[in-house]
Formats: sequence, C-alpha cells, structure tokens
Amino acid sequence: MASLTPVSQSRSLFCITALKNSPPRMFSSLPNPNLIFTHGPRLRFQSPRRVSRVPMRAFVVTATTAEKPRKKYPGEAKGFVEEMRFVAMKLHTREQAKEGEKDAKQPEEKPVAKWEPTVEGYLRFLVDSKLVYDTLELIVEKASVPYYANFRNTGLERSSKLAKDLEWFKEQGYIIPGPSETGLTYASYLEELSDKDPQAFICHFYNVYFAHSAGGRMIGKKVAEILLDKKELGFYKWEGDLSQLLQNVREKLNKVAESWTREEKDHCLEETEKSFKYSGDILRLILSR
Repeated sequence: MASLTPVSQSRSLFCITALKNSPPRMFSSLPNPNLIFTHGPRLRFQSPRRVSRVPMRAFVVTATTAEKPRKKYPGEAKGFVEEMRFVAMKLHTREQAKEGEKDAKQPEEKPVAKWEPTVEGYLRFLVDSKLVYDTLELIVEKASVPYYANFRNTGLERSSKLAKDLEWFKEQGYIIPGPSETGLTYASYLEELSDKDPQAFICHFYNVYFAHSAGGRMIGKKVAEILLDKKELGFYKWEGDLSQLLQNVREKLNKVAESWTREEKDHCLEETEKSFKYSGDILRLILSR
C-alpha cells in the first residue's frame, strides 16, 4: 500500500533526519559559525552576542592589569651590582660622596684630611683587616655554597699583601698586635652568614672588596703621607689593571644574582647597613691610641 504521508511532510522529516545524522563538520559550512541550532520542525538561528558580552569585558580588564609594568629599582637596569652600589653610596656622608645622605657622626666619617692617625692604631687596623680578608678568602675557597667558588683568585685578594706589610712593620721594630675584639666579631659574623645566609654574605663580600679599591686607597695614601713618609703598602697595590679586575668580579656578581628572587635581592640590599657598621668599626681603629 502506498504511503499516505504528504510529500511536503516527507521532505520536512528528511531534512530533520539528515541534520540529526550529519557529522559535526556540516555546521562549519553555515554562514555564521557562531549561530546556535534549536530543535523543531523549522530551523531558527540566534546570536549569542548578549551571552558573551560581559565575559569579554572581564577578559580585557584582566589582560590590561597583567601587562602593567613593574617599577624598577634604582640601578636595576644595569645589573644587581649597580643596585648594591646605589644603596651603599647613600650611606656615605656628603663629604665622602656626592650621592651621600648621611651626616658625619663618627670620627672615621669626617674628611680624611682632618684625621689624626697613629701608628699603633694603624697596625690594629691592618691586623683586623687581614683577619677579615683571611676569612673571606677561606669562605670562597671552601665554597659551602657552590657559587662562592666563582670568586676564587679574582686578583682582588688582600690577605697575602697584608701579611707582607705587617712583616715590614715588624722589621722596622714595631710590635704587631693580635686581632682585636672588633675584627674577631666581624670575622665570626661572616662565617655565620656564609653558611646560613648567602645573600647577606655576598653583600659583605662586595662592600669589603669594592670599598677598599675606592675610598680605601684614598685613606691609605693619606695615612702614608702622615705616618710612613709616603711609603705605599702592598695592601694598596694590585697586580694587573684594577678596573678590569673589578669589572670581572662585577660580572660574576651580576650572574649569581640572576638566579635570586626579588625578595632575596632586597634582603641582600638590606644587609648593606650592617656591612658599613662592621667595616666602620675596623676603620675607626686607625684613629685609636
């Protein structure tokens, strides 16, 4: 018996069946792939524009917030050593450096031209300085923290130079004192930091060596004029180009700091004030009697 279903109805059923059984790729051929399909004997298309409007705004705001640049620290663009230098210079007095912000309170903070050093005080200073450099050089030699090994044999080492200088004083008839409590305290503190707080230790390492190559040389020259008939000690002499030696160490310090978090870098910078205090205590010995 022939089917009584009207032809027009058969076509509608065929269209619906075809749509149901068609693979998903058929939808990609629609004029607008964002239009949604609704069931029924007829096909209707509806734009989802109102649904997506709010999420899109939220996305744009989030992206804009994430792209906001972080404020850089002074000197950061040139490397971490420049950050350390910037903080250190601010702790100088105005007489010591043009960037200095500190008022001169301690005797050693006054202009060197006004100092009244003594030979006995100078010897105490040299002995305690040797103890500090002995400690620093032993720490990098042992390298309890692997990257300390980068600072072996940099050419900035002072321990052997100081040993020869003290021997010269002995030959001149002076009695060489033992290390004072000031030097012993600083050396002990450096040893403690080297094992437990490498970022803080690096701060002291930088300030001790770099300060001596700058202001330390000026002090040595002035003291030699007053006490030693202008004799230049080995403590103030370096083999090779000093500026290049300093640049080599500067690059190594920057490389080490690349692996630090911003919090670790800040912690290193915060140690600068303690570094100045300990070094200042030893420098003050030059003026003791």
